[in-house]
Amino acid sequence: MPVFEKSTELPVSAEAAFDWHCRPGAFERLAPPWESIDLLSTDGVVDGGIARLRMRMGPLSKLWVAEHGGIVPGREFCDVQRTGPFARWEHTHAMQPVSEQQCLLTDRIEYRAPLGLLGEVIAGRLIRRSLERTFQYRHRVTELDLRFHTSTREKPAMKIAIGGSTGMVGTELVSFLTTGGHDVVRLVREKTSAEKASDETTGTVAWSPAEGTMDAAGLEGCDAVVHLGGYNIAERRWSDRVKRLIRDSRVDSTSLLARTLAGLKNPPKVFVCASAIGYYGDRGDDLMTEDSPPGPSFLSQTCVEWEDATRPARDAGIRVVNLRIGVVLSPKGGALKKMLTPFKLGGGGVVGNGRQWMSWIALDDLPRIIQHCLQEDSLSGPVNAVAPGAVDNRSFTKTLGHVLRRPTVFPLPAFVVRTLFGEMGNELLLGSTNVEPTRLEASGYDFAFPELEPALRHLLGR
Repeated sequence: MPVFEKSTELPVSAEAAFDWHCRPGAFERLAPPWESIDLLSTDGVVDGGIARLRMRMGPLSKLWVAEHGGIVPGREFCDVQRTGPFARWEHTHAMQPVSEQQCLLTDRIEYRAPLGLLGEVIAGRLIRRSLERTFQYRHRVTELDLRFHTSTREKPAMKIAIGGSTGMVGTELVSFLTTGGHDVVRLVREKTSAEKASDETTGTVAWSPAEGTMDAAGLEGCDAVVHLGGYNIAERRWSDRVKRLIRDSRVDSTSLLARTLAGLKNPPKVFVCASAIGYYGDRGDDLMTEDSPPGPSFLSQTCVEWEDATRPARDAGIRVVNLRIGVVLSPKGGALKKMLTPFKLGGGGVVGNGRQWMSWIALDDLPRIIQHCLQEDSLSGPVNAVAPGAVDNRSFTKTLGHVLRRPTVFPLPAFVVRTLFGEMGNELLLGSTNVEPTRLEASGYDFAFPELEPALRHLLGR
């Protein structure tokens, strides 16, 4: 029977590593972003506890039911497949002490492919390769997360309210904070399926930005608030209606939240609100810092209003951080997800003249940046959330093609971009914004992925 095993030394005690794996959000932190696996429900890491997962493979999906057992507190636990894609699957997570502040994490999997020997012949190498990619990613995330949380362990755990908690960045942030031992409260409009599944591990506060209502009492006693909500700017071609949605979804919700926080008896100490590097607009080769003025474009003026909407909280003495987020890289969504299919098919190429600057940030860095902003008292006002290694479109195209091992010989001329996407394409695809994370670096933030190629290899399992 095939056996897969991978070990990595972690900079924490065995007990700390064990506790991290047992906290809500650990599955989400460890799920590779290139795979479509959803956690439907879990009883937690307890003997006999059941975890139900849904695996999506193109148009098909498969239910995977695993049972926890073999628990040795502070040392190891086991997952055994009860229903799923394998003929047999037994996964042991072991944490062996190396010293008081170091341990060896070992994942050991005994498995049998479906269809017996035939399945092993047909899919054996593919399964092995998939396990190697998956556990290289998992161990890297585990080490990076634990290293970060260890560096902040002298600061107390926080109760943090989050708006936009079910979006791509919000989902990542919730799991990062909960595995770090923080208490999360989600601001919710309607009970979506994702929110219902999260109710078991996080609290909720009802609000309706469209109606201007919020359960203010639910925010009393929160140490911090993060707001990430807003209509997807790349969802569709910009009409006047879509532009109103983009603007109003950001400004109105932020204004409601800021006014509510300002009126609390026990307001939070810090409010981190998303903004975007669209604030600067198309600036050619000029290097933008937090002190640079806004541009004249639609997105620039939207960001100006968005940031100004936090003023009531600032005037009430709450430390406010306006996080100007760059192009977020993840195969789960955003620009990278849309690029992957044409690039994998060999149809990738430069956009426009290829000289426009792209200031990016790996999804893995964003939760760390947000927690850093929450806990670093020196940060307030605008903070650029971008990696220090901005690249032009030509370099990005070449790097992504190299990582995917695909040619990049099919350009997308500027006139085609403008014809297909109009104003949206002109701002998002042809605009050039070279942004520097001046305040983050000055505050001591250590980027997990400061360079593009290592970030893409991590995110894509390459």
